[in-house]
Amino acid sequence: MTEAIRKRLSESKGARWTALILVSFTMMCGYFVTDVMSPLEDMLVKSGWTSSEYGFFAGSYGYINVFLLMLFFGGIILDKCGIRFTGIMSASLMTIGALIKYAALAHNFGDQMLFGMHMQVIYTSLGFAIFGVGCEISGITVSKIIVKWFTGHELALAMGIQVALARIGTAAALCFSLPFAKHFGNHASASVLLGVVLLIIGLLFYLIYCVMDKKEDDATASATVEKEEGFKLHDLVLIFKSRGFWLITILCVLFYSGVFPFLKFATKLMIYKYSVPEDLAGLIPALLPFGTILLTPVFGSLYDRIGHGAALMIIGSVILTIVHIGFAIPMLSSYYLAIALMILLGIAFSLVPSAMWPSVPKIIPMKQLGSAYAIIFYIQNIGLALVPVLIGWVIDKCSTIVDASGKIIGYDYTLPMTIFAVFGICAVIVSTLLLLDDRKFHYGLEEPNIKK
Repeated sequence: MTEAIRKRLSESKGARWTALILVSFTMMCGYFVTDVMSPLEDMLVKSGWTSSEYGFFAGSYGYINVFLLMLFFGGIILDKCGIRFTGIMSASLMTIGALIKYAALAHNFGDQMLFGMHMQVIYTSLGFAIFGVGCEISGITVSKIIVKWFTGHELALAMGIQVALARIGTAAALCFSLPFAKHFGNHASASVLLGVVLLIIGLLFYLIYCVMDKKEDDATASATVEKEEGFKLHDLVLIFKSRGFWLITILCVLFYSGVFPFLKFATKLMIYKYSVPEDLAGLIPALLPFGTILLTPVFGSLYDRIGHGAALMIIGSVILTIVHIGFAIPMLSSYYLAIALMILLGIAFSLVPSAMWPSVPKIIPMKQLGSAYAIIFYIQNIGLALVPVLIGWVIDKCSTIVDASGKIIGYDYTLPMTIFAVFGICAVIVSTLLLLDDRKFHYGLEEPNIKK
């Protein structure tokens, strides 16, 4: 009887894919809120924020994760307390953080300042930081869920589809956030409120998944054994000793530092360098997530069937570098080129994640996987927290173009885009080292995921 139930769950295609859709929808809602204010940068600056303040806000996503080690502890909680508890906790934190963010934007603080920044920026950043804790812990939880349900099956494809659905959230934010805010009287809070509603629905979807997960654990003996083993300090030591793990971690922070912080400033880049009308400027950056929606599952399926994961990571890193070099060259200012570069970036953003995330379980055992993903996400968050601050500062201090009266009339994005290109170059080096390490230690990164 137990075996029959087990087959109807983890061994059943229908059950596997239903579980995937439920948790992926929760993450899709989270990604919508993550980027819901990216197209609103110019609106916020015109309302009184500075580019440095916006950079501080954009980086605040990772402040609690990085400086209070919450993401690190989140991995321990995941391995010790399980998928259901951690997922509900993290989805709730996302909702609470987004509510604080909405309340801060909806309130008029006047000219109140704290630490040299507008009070509204401080409170909005606090909400975004709390949201970031929930979103990142949700991310590692969903990653472990997929490994649990898809190991030996379509693992990379499942992770690719989860990423694709998350990118729908990003694309929707980039496309609709600015028009939605304008429709409600140029109020950024309106778009954030929409995100809060979506997060509440996402939390309900996760609760439905928890019912399935409980049945799976009750029916699967291996899940019971894993729970009894629990988390041990020695597990962290084993993770820290893995050179392949550290190479993937460094690649992750370099690659994502060249993508997510770039998206925070991409709409404004389109307006001032490529002369795209403000109402349409968010559509070009939206090509990035739309491209990944189609391509990430394709590359994931390719990795499942023929392998070559490390090679895919190298190719994606090379494309990332080429794209940012293209954005950095001043005379290349045609919006047609901007569209082409964004499409290329979408290809890179499909190649690397579709190979990188399914490669982690080949290096780290299942019982340590939550902590491993947490460490990766934690270090990634260092980049996501600090890079936007750096770019915002560079734009304010080095890239602003003013007229004789001191009024801002434009921005020179050569230096900011060059910084992003350097991240790409470093990612190429690290992914190449990972390929060489795989050949030496036989992680299996170049082997298919589907076992015949």
